[in-house]
Order: sequence, then structure tokens, then C-alpha cells
Amino acid sequence: MSTKFFKILHKSKKSKARLGKIHTYHGTIITPSFVPCATKGTLKGILPSLLKEIKIQVAFVNTYHLVMSPGTSVIKKSGGIHAFSKLNIPLMSDSGGFQVFSLAENNRKKNTRRADVRGDEQPLVIKISKDGVTFRSTFKGETLIFTPEKSIEYQIDIGSDIMMAFDECTYYPATYKYAKEAMERTHKWLLRCIKKKKELKEKDYKRYLYGIIQGGTHKDLRNISSEFVSSQKTDGVAIGGVSVHETKKEMREQVKWASKYLPKEKPVHLLGVGQLDDILDLVAYGIDTFDCVEPTRLARVGKVFQKNKSNVLKTRSWNAIDIKNNDYRHDLSPLDKNCNCYVCTNFTKAYIHHLFKQKELIGYSLLTYHNLKFMEDFFERIREKIASDRL
Repeated sequence: MSTKFFKILHKSKKSKARLGKIHTYHGTIITPSFVPCATKGTLKGILPSLLKEIKIQVAFVNTYHLVMSPGTSVIKKSGGIHAFSKLNIPLMSDSGGFQVFSLAENNRKKNTRRADVRGDEQPLVIKISKDGVTFRSTFKGETLIFTPEKSIEYQIDIGSDIMMAFDECTYYPATYKYAKEAMERTHKWLLRCIKKKKELKEKDYKRYLYGIIQGGTHKDLRNISSEFVSSQKTDGVAIGGVSVHETKKEMREQVKWASKYLPKEKPVHLLGVGQLDDILDLVAYGIDTFDCVEPTRLARVGKVFQKNKSNVLKTRSWNAIDIKNNDYRHDLSPLDKNCNCYVCTNFTKAYIHHLFKQKELIGYSLLTYHNLKFMEDFFERIREKIASDRL
């Protein structure tokens, strides 16, 4: 079954993997697709004009950061985040940066918590209640309150195409009692998000809302949450809380549990997962989109993704090198001889090694370009494999 928002093009005969199209005002996303993080309204190190050349289809912006700076009123007056940033592709937004977890044992002992906001700042959580989350911003030092209603208002002002409902991502390892309380809060918040979205008039174009599955590492809670969220009147479903310190085994188990309840007619997003082996395995459970900072963050520290010789998609079909290694000082070969991107066809390892050693900013841009192109090529091969029922 398909909707105007999401159309299924092909279902694999081998797994739950599928090809699809997500239709938004700012463009169509062919799925499965990677969603790089443009946290503060920019894909770090890349000009917006290059996105189509790299074939990036969609990006993820962070509501908390945009509320802090420049403020949603400025973004709204400018015509929305697309006009403000010139990111002229479909954009997803998270719900406001209150995905909460304990960063360290000493923080737990002091009963302090911090919010993971998919960026540099991790504001101190002061209080979590049925109404929302209160925390102290590290940007201005002020106390902020995010509620389901405020989250939806902010996201509509920002102008993203796909919004995430207000949720609480539990710390790891959360007790059963706390995970259950957090899940129940998330479910109540989802209903309030749905209600608020209906009340607000979207004058320029339609935004779509995803509910988020929680439940920690507890199977019965994950099953309850998956069934509840999937049954609500949202446009899509996201699986949350599967990348905060869990092992790969635990993360895969949580996605597997949820997959039994995922709606067949709605797109499914997996929050915060972007390692290549995880993507390849989890597409088979019916995941349509993945967001992660992995390729861009690694690029900025000199890590280069490389394809295997045969360019065949399999578990070990890639490699990663550190361009800062002195072995590349005199290496005049391209970053990846199996890649035909702008960087690989024009520059050598020696040159980019030199840029990183000298801390030249263009080096970060070139590696970011290559790693993002690598991810787009990777997903293109995934789609080809699903189309031929080999995944």
C-alpha cells in the first residue's frame, strides 16, 4: 500500500527491504537513503551548490541549535530554513535536543543528566516532567523549556519538510522502571504533537510528522512502543534510542523487535545510525532512511572511505584510511582509485595529506565531499541490490 507521501516501488523477495519514494514540497527522496546531518543549518565544509553534484537527497537539521542561534523568528522571516540556508533539498528536523542520557557514572551519582542534541553542545537537564524537559543552554546559559507543543511550533517555524515528534531517549543502561516511564511519556507527548500539528495552519506547504519508538533495551517495552507508535495517525515512524552506547548486537536486536510492528505503508527512519555494516544489515528490516554524522565527522579528522576493488556490495566492501598517516606523504595516487568523484579525479593522497598537516580548511571540505559521495554511491548500490532481490 502506498500514500501520496510515500510510495513503495519494490519489495525484496529476500527480506523486508524495499525501494520507495518520499514526496515532499522540496523534492523527492528515493529510498533507502542516507540523511547527512546539517545540524546548525549547514553541512559542515560543503557549499549548498554542491549537494546536487554529490547527489545528496535529504539532510537533517537540529531544532535545539536553530532555536539557540539564529532563532526561529529570524528563520521564519527569511522564508524558512531552505531560503535561509540555501539547502534546497528536503530537510528533516529533530524535536529539540532533549534526547536524554547519562554521559558518565559520576553524572548519574550526582543525579545530573545531559541532552544529546546531535552537535557540540550538551545542555544540562534540570527537570523531566509530564509537560516536557527543562534544561540550561550552554549557548547563552539560560533556562529553556521544551514541550511537545513548543517543539512542533519551532519545527514549523523552521520550515522542515519532515518533523520528529517530541520524545525522550533514555540513558544507557536504563533500568526497566525508568525506560517504561520514559516510553509512556514519549507516547503521551506524541499524541500532543499530533494534536498541535492539526491545530496549526501550514500556510506555505505541508510538513510531515514521524512518531518515535522508544523502550530502551527491553524487548517487551520496544514491542509495546513499536505497536503504539505505528498505530498512530502520523506520516512516518522513526526508531529512536538505538545508538546511545549500546553494542551493535543490542542495537540490531532493538530494530529487529520493532520491525515486526512497523507499518508497511509508511516510511521508517532510524535515528543516529550510520556505520556501513549497520546500514547494510538493517535495511533488511525495512528501514528506509538513516541519519548520522559519521561520514562528515570522520572526514574532518582525516578518515577516508574507500570502496573495494570490485565495487561489490557486501559486508566487507569498504575500507577507511587516515590521510594524516605519514605513509601518504609522497603517495601520488588518488584517495580511492575505485571512485570517480571530483576529489578522486583531481587530487592525490599526498596533496590532501599536506592540507591536513598544514590545517588548511580546504582539506576538510575535500574529504567531506568524498565521504558524502561515497555514502551516496553506497546507497545506490543498496537500492540496486534490493531491486534485484539480492538484499
